[in-house]
Amino acid sequence: MATEYTREAAVARVREALSDNLKPVVVVSAMGRAGDPYATDTLKSVAENIYPHLPLREMDLLMSCGEIIAGVVFAAALHRAGIKAEVFTGMQAGLITDGTYGSARVVKCETGRLRHSLAAEIIPVVAGFQGATESGEINTLGRGGSDITAVILGAALGASHVEIFTDVDGISTADPRLLKEARVISQLTYSEVCQLAYDGAKVIHPAAVEVAMKHNVSVKVRSLTAGGAGTLINMTGAPEPGFGVQPREVVTGIASAADIVQIRVDFDEPDASLEALLFEKMAAAGISIDLISVFPRQKFFTIKEEMLPRAAAVLKGIGVSYYVEENCAKVAVVGLGMRGIPGVMARVVRALQEKGITILQTADSNISIAMLIRREDLETAVKALHDHFILGKVGENYQAG
Repeated sequence: MATEYTREAAVARVREALSDNLKPVVVVSAMGRAGDPYATDTLKSVAENIYPHLPLREMDLLMSCGEIIAGVVFAAALHRAGIKAEVFTGMQAGLITDGTYGSARVVKCETGRLRHSLAAEIIPVVAGFQGATESGEINTLGRGGSDITAVILGAALGASHVEIFTDVDGISTADPRLLKEARVISQLTYSEVCQLAYDGAKVIHPAAVEVAMKHNVSVKVRSLTAGGAGTLINMTGAPEPGFGVQPREVVTGIASAADIVQIRVDFDEPDASLEALLFEKMAAAGISIDLISVFPRQKFFTIKEEMLPRAAAVLKGIGVSYYVEENCAKVAVVGLGMRGIPGVMARVVRALQEKGITILQTADSNISIAMLIRREDLETAVKALHDHFILGKVGENYQAG
């Protein structure tokens, strides 16, 4: 909503829905990025520059303002276009939260006011990222909060689907910023999208996908300005009208993340209580760990680079020896089709070794294989895996051997 161009594009998407005899409910995010006048980070910095330790209650009040501003601005654009609209805060839209400031969970959704507007042929414009407790205390929903708001409302209203409009054409086979040959995937399962998101893809927040999966709500990720079908996300990955038929491939996408640090913790002797303390202290410090490998005398895990000072303080505090491998990255192959298929790991290792890329650590699930590599090798690794599994073309990588 930050520019006239994007506002007009959003109005056009509303008109499309109305012309299809749908009754859209619009959920908005705050406008712009840090430095822009009404961006959430900009509003946050206004208070933090005065007092950097503002209580979480007051911070949530402040951080909820960006979406409310965006909602009013978009409602104004709809009114100008001759479309009746009404703005709702998260609380007014019926999102009841659990009282956790900064990362609240929605425990109930009461859609009476939204249904009343829809019945009167008025477009509800809802401020995303927020809700309130039964007693009226404002809570924000954390990262991906507007996506979460949209999916929760879609489920509560019995929507045919939820559309997430972004600045990309959909979810791609790899990060298009790293690989120009990456193509948009026409359909994916909830599980695949969650895994891609956890392994580094940033198009949609995994928490929103988990809510969609819980309530079996189909989600479409589309470009706001370019149009196109985008990516359909549902339980089976099966296509809907307008989405081409795509066979189930062994690997459907490559996820990646930079700025990773590997930590190796050395124990003199196996010590279950110290091991438990290590991971408890990391969690208490708010440090999310990944790629965990546990051996009797060594523990390996990765963290985001920005968390290193906090992690070092924890490790020094409990008195263990440790080693840090900086300048790392993660690359992962993801696909529902690799379940029970032998030889996928061999192909991954071969593809990276042929490019001289050293694998520092691995982790896997039934639909993903993730590798820790050096950051300088990330772009080469993404291209090597994308080419090896022929992801530039639909339906080319059925066989794993």
